[in-house]
Amino acid sequence: MCDTCGCGNSKNTKTVDINQSLLKKNEDAAIRNRKHFDEKGLLVINLISSPGSGKTTLLEKTIEKLKESISIGVLEGDIETELDAERIRAKGVPAVQLTTGGSCHLESALIHKGFHELEKRIDGNRLDVLFIENVGNLVCPAFFDLGEHIRAVLISVPEGPDKPVKYPRAIRTSHVLVISKSDLLPYFDFNIEQFKKDALSLNPHLRIIITSAMTGEGIDEWCEILKNGLK
Repeated sequence: MCDTCGCGNSKNTKTVDINQSLLKKNEDAAIRNRKHFDEKGLLVINLISSPGSGKTTLLEKTIEKLKESISIGVLEGDIETELDAERIRAKGVPAVQLTTGGSCHLESALIHKGFHELEKRIDGNRLDVLFIENVGNLVCPAFFDLGEHIRAVLISVPEGPDKPVKYPRAIRTSHVLVISKSDLLPYFDFNIEQFKKDALSLNPHLRIIITSAMTGEGIDEWCEILKNGLK
């Protein structure tokens, strides 16, 4: 059966061509996004992770630490609901919800649209840092450049130590790996040194930060990246 339309014909090569076309279209839009962000002097961070790893909680802790010194905006990606965007707005930061309606990742065109909506809401005020909280998924978001400057992948302790080898593209395409919920390490069989070794074998340039929203571990180190980029 044809994977593209279900017509009964075997046309796998056409499916590949379509996928390549979609990725090329997204890449072109990502380049335009990045140029636009650069012109505005804006640092953009794309957060990817499985559902429940703590992306929104990390954002909340980041906002608490930095909102007096850095102007932050957020684009919140989710399949449905505005729940996460409402949590961010409650911290006093502008947030636009990007609802995909079933799609498992964000794409550059949607980021372009969402950013212009965010600009309307801030009414000419300057932003220093823009966070993109991607849809909870370690597979599809790793394939789609959104025009970000830093891609950060979160993996929580309860998810287990095998995630780098199970989702290698998420590791290879990221600049920062945030190990979240480190306060749970005593309760899980999670060899953190082996975890780091596995991740660095896939991406030797990866910066790894161990964090806990409960204890505050690693939050200052994470915030330093936002102040200084990856320098």
